[in-house]
Amino acid sequence: MSTHTPVSLHRSTNRSDPHEIVRQLNEALGSTLVAALAGARNRKQPYDWARPDGPEPRDGAWNRLQFAHQIWVSLEAEEGRDVARRWFIGGNPLLGEATPVAAIREDRHAEVRRAAQAFVDGDVDE
Repeated sequence: MSTHTPVSLHRSTNRSDPHEIVRQLNEALGSTLVAALAGARNRKQPYDWARPDGPEPRDGAWNRLQFAHQIWVSLEAEEGRDVARRWFIGGNPLLGEATPVAAIREDRHAEVRRAAQAFVDGDVDE
């Protein structure tokens, strides 16, 4: 089990620079998926958010990005980068076969958190 607790992940993400969080998500998931989960209208918007001198995401998008980052850090630590990325984009039975990216965009954070934990715990068939 990871040394990252939900509380420690929440604290570290909240203290992080928004531009750095988006940069990390862009690197991990790609700007198209980051735009999709944030609810951005433009798939290039995450590139702007990631620039140190760029604009910051609006509140709704920022909440989704923070949450996605918390889940990403947890899954990557437990399962590795490739598995974590596949988890974000694969249909998930605990989310009604929606992808975690779509569920995050729909602000279904509690469901996504439970699905991620079930995945890490091995409580879900793939």
